[in-house]
Amino acid sequence: MAAAREIAARHLPDPEWPAARAFWEGCRAGELRLPRCRDCGRWVWYPASACPECGGGQHEWTRVSGRGRLFTWVTVHRAFLPGYEDRVPFVTALVELEEDARVRLATFLHDVPPGGLRVGLPVEVTFERVDERLTLPVFRCVT
Repeated sequence: MAAAREIAARHLPDPEWPAARAFWEGCRAGELRLPRCRDCGRWVWYPASACPECGGGQHEWTRVSGRGRLFTWVTVHRAFLPGYEDRVPFVTALVELEEDARVRLATFLHDVPPGGLRVGLPVEVTFERVDERLTLPVFRCVT
């Protein structure tokens, strides 16, 4: 049984990982923050030491609107990991942010409309507190 608990704990992100610490601090504060290159202004997601556009290494964590559009999704009907049994069915998605469609966040999607999902559906961020250390950004459908 200890192995199952370890697997469940392992799939959650580490909010203390230095490269993404500012992201998780923002989530705990109810803000979605992303790194932006100081040289060219491009959003650098997933956090990297160099900007993919200009190669610049100076990034500033900046609050974004939290609005975006649904890029793709999967509806999960069977829990493959412990801790998800009470959540099925649930939707995992890639969301393109309003600020830059090249920035896509992997997330859970809530408040799915009765008519179902479609590419381009408007979404907005909300936050789900896991514990005192970790708050996850999740998105909800805006109809």
